[in-house]
Amino acid sequence: MSATKPTEINFHKVSQMLEIAFNDGSRFSLPAEYLRVYSPSAEVQGHGPGQEVLQVGKEDVKITQLEPVGHYAVSLIFDDNHDSGIYSWDYLYQLGAHHDKKWETYLERLQASGYTRKTDKLNINNTI
Repeated sequence: MSATKPTEINFHKVSQMLEIAFNDGSRFSLPAEYLRVYSPSAEVQGHGPGQEVLQVGKEDVKITQLEPVGHYAVSLIFDDNHDSGIYSWDYLYQLGAHHDKKWETYLERLQASGYTRKTDKLNINNTI
């Protein structure tokens, strides 16, 4: 078990951001969409390398509930009925530490699939 432990966890309902601070001084703000598309559940991750399932249409997803799981994790329940991922402290730390690269990879995968995020469509329309 890792020595990385949260010292503070705050969920901001309006912005849908999970803010988490760790005992090494790191602090991360993780948006609901990011947490949803990188859920540790088998539904998203698959059952082995290369079996990940691209999550689309999650721009407006909301976290409706957070539930502690022992002293090692939290379960997030989303308004799209996804509730099967257990986010360990180590996993949340990795999501925070590698946010920029993981988000870039997600956006690239969406683009390669032909999907355009709603917010991207809005940005395009606003420039016309």
